[in-house]
Amino acid sequence: MTRDQDQLTKFHALLQEQIRNEFDASHRYVATAVHFDAADLPRLAALFYAQSVEERNHAMMIVQYFLDRDIPVELSGSASISEAAPTSFESARDAIAAALRQEELVTEQIVALAKAARDEGEFVGEQFMQWFLEEQVEEVSTMKTLLTVADRAGENLFALEDFVARELSASEPRRTPPRAAGGAL
Repeated sequence: MTRDQDQLTKFHALLQEQIRNEFDASHRYVATAVHFDAADLPRLAALFYAQSVEERNHAMMIVQYFLDRDIPVELSGSASISEAAPTSFESARDAIAAALRQEELVTEQIVALAKAARDEGEFVGEQFMQWFLEEQVEEVSTMKTLLTVADRAGENLFALEDFVARELSASEPRRTPPRAAGGAL
């Protein structure tokens, strides 16, 4: 027996919205990757394409959470996803700064979700959000570091490419993520 949409808590409603937010972030990262790909910066392009897949996987983890909890999944459209995401930036720094702003926004959304779960006594949901909180710390930190390196590299985009290849390509073992519906890509 599934829960009706009108029985959903504020936490569940925000989590439904977060599915759209994660797909939106994925869409924006594809656009940023296209910018770097068009500028013949393959390491930066690959980083942002991978980031897009990661955001998609986050959305699918939330879908799986709803499926596991026998809660209806709402996949309504989003005005922001239908809006064009920029595929052109004045500089690599501007593209990275936009990505940092995106991660800071997502962090605010995740914190609001964790707070709503706690406030409502939704302990399973609160536990689920812990992985996302940890993930956001890492994602904001990565974008801040990349922005600092972009500032230091200035117009030397090869130095920025070298940094990405050297420092951001290796994946460190992290806490096991939640399952993604249909499997993570």
